[in-house]
Amino acid sequence: MPFVLRFVSTSNMTLDLRGLTPAPVTPFSKDGSVDYEAIQRLGSWLGSIDGVKGLVVLGHAGEGTFLTPDEQVSVIKAFVKSVDNKIPIIAGITGEGTEVAAFEAKRAKEAGASAGLLYPSHGWLRFGYQPGAPQDRYKSVYEYSGLPLILFQYPDNTKATYNLQTLLDIAAQPGVFAMKNGVRNMRRWDTEIPVIKKKNPDLQVLSCHDEYLLHTAFDVDGFLVGYGSIAPEPLIELIKAGKAQDYKKAKAIHNQLLPVTKAVYHRGSHMEGTVALKHALVSRGILSHATVRTPLLPLPEGADVEIHNAVQSASLSKVA
Repeated sequence: MPFVLRFVSTSNMTLDLRGLTPAPVTPFSKDGSVDYEAIQRLGSWLGSIDGVKGLVVLGHAGEGTFLTPDEQVSVIKAFVKSVDNKIPIIAGITGEGTEVAAFEAKRAKEAGASAGLLYPSHGWLRFGYQPGAPQDRYKSVYEYSGLPLILFQYPDNTKATYNLQTLLDIAAQPGVFAMKNGVRNMRRWDTEIPVIKKKNPDLQVLSCHDEYLLHTAFDVDGFLVGYGSIAPEPLIELIKAGKAQDYKKAKAIHNQLLPVTKAVYHRGSHMEGTVALKHALVSRGILSHATVRTPLLPLPEGADVEIHNAVQSASLSKVA
């Protein structure tokens, strides 16, 4: 099938993600297959919470790159069904090549995704990118698929992070309506976010700093975080406190969640956070076990108890 660009209108495509957008895990059965009943439980719970604006599936927390293309489509459809059209489902678009990513975005749209979170080409993590390549990636994927896109800023310590001018260029392109910023360099955050917001006032700026949410809560329209799938209730309150510039309340919520933050995100590798998220969902009564797919591995013995105790100490109750 030839790669043919399709120019599409951007009218009536903007989604409102000004609030909490969780990035849920993909539950698996103990035999390693996708657990669609657990997706129904997880998605219907998150979709019922006032302040949850959408779900981003097939991302890092969702082990999206560990699924086959057919499974990816089925997972999108399952989450769409689970939320009963209450909120949009946004799909992680992770294909290495631009053409591959464009086909992936088109499949996601046909499966019911309302938007896409477009990842950098992962070769850039090691080798960096040629000037203009990120801009072309967003342009080509959107023009082929017609899927509205979220700009994804990777951490500053990777070669796939975008410099300020690249961010500004992409944010100004048709089809790009929001930015998930995870630069994890607070000097860059404090200096670049005001410029991005001034140049692109309609761009929805979403923090994905699971472990730095207090610092980033006062400058954003919302959070797009895996954390949101285990602690949506306090994170929605944290967003409200940030928008009200109420530091005292925001700090109190931060302190409440700090044991969970440490248990889930202060681990040896950020990838372990996905496994920890599943343990936290077991503690909240959504999942019955924390099965993951390789290359993810189970956490060390005792980690499940540590995470369970942290969830309890943060007053995150079992979901009815």
